[in-house]
Amino acid sequence: MPGRSLFARRPGLLLGSMSIAVLALLASPSRAAGAATPPTFVNFAAPAPLGRDAGEPSIGANWKAGSVMMQAGLETLRVNGFNEATGTATWQSVGSTITSTASLDPILFTEHVTNRTFVSQLAANCSLMAFSDDDGSTWTQNPFGCGAGVDADHQSVGGGHFAPGLSGIGYPDAVYYCAQAIAAAECALSVNGGLSFNPAVPIYTAAQCGGLHGHLKVAPDGTAYVPNADCGGQQAVVVSTNNGTTWAVRPVPGSSTQDESDPSLGIGAGGTVYFGYQGGNGHPFVALSRDQGRTWSTPVDVGTAFGIQNVQFPAVVAGDDDKAAFAFLGTSTAGNDQAASFAGVWHLYIATTYDGGATWTTVDATPSDPVQRGCIWLGGGSNACRNLLDFMDATVDNTGRILVGYADGCTGSCVGGGTNTRTAIASIARQSGGTLLFATPQ
Repeated sequence: MPGRSLFARRPGLLLGSMSIAVLALLASPSRAAGAATPPTFVNFAAPAPLGRDAGEPSIGANWKAGSVMMQAGLETLRVNGFNEATGTATWQSVGSTITSTASLDPILFTEHVTNRTFVSQLAANCSLMAFSDDDGSTWTQNPFGCGAGVDADHQSVGGGHFAPGLSGIGYPDAVYYCAQAIAAAECALSVNGGLSFNPAVPIYTAAQCGGLHGHLKVAPDGTAYVPNADCGGQQAVVVSTNNGTTWAVRPVPGSSTQDESDPSLGIGAGGTVYFGYQGGNGHPFVALSRDQGRTWSTPVDVGTAFGIQNVQFPAVVAGDDDKAAFAFLGTSTAGNDQAASFAGVWHLYIATTYDGGATWTTVDATPSDPVQRGCIWLGGGSNACRNLLDFMDATVDNTGRILVGYADGCTGSCVGGGTNTRTAIASIARQSGGTLLFATPQ
């Protein structure tokens, strides 16, 4: 079934006022918060019949054309013409044939250097892949979009500059395909822009980490990172500095895990890694590293100002090296958020830093329109609370505007307090005000 993992995990329009909380967490007395202004957001929902089955969406931005690309289920959507006054945009279905017919897991990635968009649909132990250089007007299709020997679940596609010592063939940058099973994970490299992939390379063993991992990202210097929620009970990044030839597990000291949502990372222009995750107590934590994950700052809870007790779906993006955003679904209700009896009300929260993690500001991006009421199920199968599936995504456009792609599970009567509607409407929270993640456009 599209969007459902093969392996269970272990145990509308918003134009109103913005709820804002400032969490002053000084890493050093000499690094006080600057004159940054907290971001505000307008939410855009796909018009029917588009985006009706949009659990676990991916989002990308073409920095040259200005288009936003979004993938969920069997739909690839191109979004333009955002009108903040009306909360409407132009949504178009632009999927390729090969990625619009069958799937076990969908993923989309838009590389900001080349503006190529990749769409991958898990199929058995490989994936159907297509890529486009014109935002879905035309596609190149690859029915073998993986590397030999890769595992068969919850794939990730990412890319960026090569690390020193390797260059591309007909395409300037590296493309990675990673996937996992319960006990292992592998990544494969493409040097020709996704036309083919080298054999897969193991990135950790079952003795090092749990099999399930988050989405790969590549730093400006070519370092590749895969986040994992459980490496000996700690969050970690799995790092390659040599174009995927070898990988090293680098845990985050002081972190903990619930083994539910995948962690996420964003990489600043100077290589700083911002790592957002769900802690063992359910809260949203951030840590950062400036040396490829070898050492980390002390993790910080960015949900305390709102009393956040449970979070799901961390999604992190960075811009300039001192600027990053951490999006997550959060609720102030404590307890088992996957239990059928859970009564929490979930909103989309976004925490930002503009001073390299010295301070974080958290805002409620959906204060008058919850994203979900009740439980969020992450154990696979067909549980009634599984409408949002496993993750959401965040990106940034060339101006530094934050964009969060999420599925809205609470519509109609649910918004005013009624029973959750269990929808999954493709939605984008788009920054409308406040300080951007880039000081100058890219």
